[in-house]
Amino acid sequence: FRNDPQMAQKAEAVSSIALDITELLTKLDYRATQVVPPLKIAYHSACSLQHGQKVTSEPVKLLEKAGFDVTPVPESHLCCGSAGTYNLLQPELAGTLAARKAANIESTGADAVAAGNLGCIIQIAGATDIPVMHSVELLDWASGGPCPQALEKFALPDGPQTHSPPGPTEFIISPGA
Repeated sequence: FRNDPQMAQKAEAVSSIALDITELLTKLDYRATQVVPPLKIAYHSACSLQHGQKVTSEPVKLLEKAGFDVTPVPESHLCCGSAGTYNLLQPELAGTLAARKAANIESTGADAVAAGNLGCIIQIAGATDIPVMHSVELLDWASGGPCPQALEKFALPDGPQTHSPPGPTEFIISPGA
């Protein structure tokens, strides 16, 4: 937009209000309403999120707030190999990065992997047998939504247990909201 000041101004207006879902949920003071099993979650921070948008702590804090045990992944700053179209244009190098990322994740002993980027989710899931899902799936589960299908073996046997009713300032994710 360097050569079009009007478009540059419009782009700036949009980018100034655009947020990652974890930034929005943090601003809305997300709170879990359902007790989830104490799963060990390896969080993968997508390059676009940690390097591009500089969002690093919100996803982890939200997952911890929801009751998950979030474990650090060695070399978390490294790409998983998806990188937009990199996995399509450079499949061998992308595969090497995916294998390295998967080995680092597996070294944590995590029950599941959470990430906020669909490309990363697909890339990592193709390199490990550990269930990989979007962070929002876990946050939804902790807010009364369904258990992610890949984690049904971890669901509480007596069904969901709820926290005390939400207070007036609590934000709940619910279908149709």
